[in-house]
Amino acid sequence: MSDRRQFGRQNLLIDGKRQAAASGRYFTTLNPADEQVIAEVAEADAADADLAVASARRAFDGAWGQMRAADRGRILLNLADLLRKHQDELIELESLDAGKPIAAVQRQDMPAVIDTLTYYAGWADKINGQVVPAQPDALTYTMREALGVVAAIIPWNFPLMIGMWKIAPALACGCTVVLKPAEITPLTALRVGELALDAGLPPGVLNVVPGYGKTIGNALVNHPDVDKVTFTGSPMVGREILRGAAGNLKRVTLELGGKSANVIFADADLDAAVKAAGSGIFFNTGQVCSAGSRILAHESVYDEIVARLVERAQKIRIGNPQESNTSMGPVVSEVQMNRVLGYIDIGVKEGASLVTGGSRVGDRGYFVAPTVFANVQHEMRISQEEIFGPVVSVIKFRDEEEALRLANGTNYSLAAGVWSRDIGRVHHFAKKVKAGTVWINTYGYTDIRLPWGGQRDSGFGREHGDAAIENFTEPKVVWLNLNS
Repeated sequence: MSDRRQFGRQNLLIDGKRQAAASGRYFTTLNPADEQVIAEVAEADAADADLAVASARRAFDGAWGQMRAADRGRILLNLADLLRKHQDELIELESLDAGKPIAAVQRQDMPAVIDTLTYYAGWADKINGQVVPAQPDALTYTMREALGVVAAIIPWNFPLMIGMWKIAPALACGCTVVLKPAEITPLTALRVGELALDAGLPPGVLNVVPGYGKTIGNALVNHPDVDKVTFTGSPMVGREILRGAAGNLKRVTLELGGKSANVIFADADLDAAVKAAGSGIFFNTGQVCSAGSRILAHESVYDEIVARLVERAQKIRIGNPQESNTSMGPVVSEVQMNRVLGYIDIGVKEGASLVTGGSRVGDRGYFVAPTVFANVQHEMRISQEEIFGPVVSVIKFRDEEEALRLANGTNYSLAAGVWSRDIGRVHHFAKKVKAGTVWINTYGYTDIRLPWGGQRDSGFGREHGDAAIENFTEPKVVWLNLNS
């Protein structure tokens, strides 16, 4: 493990330079596994937002905006190469800062970051318009133009991966970015920003401004020279962003919460279903927007599913995220730990059966035991509200109609899973369930080539694939009169 003292003070990245916040203030970021300080980080506020947005605007109007699309793509490929060379450093930093098991970051997060960057580097010179024969006496065609300055506000559960979901397509389209990482997980964003400069990104194209949502976040959302806000986080903050963005009617994409149903019918492969259901809720300590936090089990196999899930939960290796054999680390902060434990208390008081877990693990670090509730009623808060921790509610259903009613019976619509050998049933379920992604006889997979997002309290708009190209560009029509 690296000497943590090396992280010292971490300054903002604005206009290609690391600099202190205008206020001179710093905040500390902690390792959630042992509660020790990792670094002091400059605290950006509205004055720094002005500097970062002005820098991004200059780069958009200047070097980056005037660069050939193919050259932008080559710089993104250079960055992908640098991330590969520095991946051990980034993996360790992500694990320390967010409490993520290092093996999981190696296996999923880091490969996804590089894949995302490589994929959108290939898009850079393929963002085309089209000739539309509207009139015989005119040449009419369309082009797609970069939106401009993008404020990208990212969460703490997947800082590297979700950060790149926003950075890569925005830069490929020719936009410039002011990135606000979550204040409790800012370190990998700052390091990626440095590496982007080494890759050849002109100053101001990617600025990184850690700080608090109520200061730097609000300043970016309300800034009149920001053209687009892309946000991943809670529905409550998403609504605040919509209100702030109304000032100059800036574009907004929101990827918010989830309370996803994982539906297991009696004819499912129970071994595969329960294994995937366990991963679907306990991976990343349950801090996943699409976590399968509601397992809907057919009444004929309900008891067996609960017993198997409990057995899996009790075998999970909880411990130091820096150790390769750790399966589950801490939740990200004391605030989040108390939130999760509070929901567990609510579940018990509501009358659900706490069959395993339900408590803090140890007295140092923010560890919460994998928790399974049985005999959960659909109307209970633990069934309706996003907990964002290693807590699953197992709910009984009688038939397909009831399963669909329960699956659709929350304010969220991000994802769902269904397990059955009946091909007609699973396709019918996929059509009727309210979810942006439906997994059939599997759970949790994503790919940058497929659109990602939901509706209602899960947000609106889609990320990934060509949908992200539309997020960061707008069409322009050109009409040339051929008779003049």
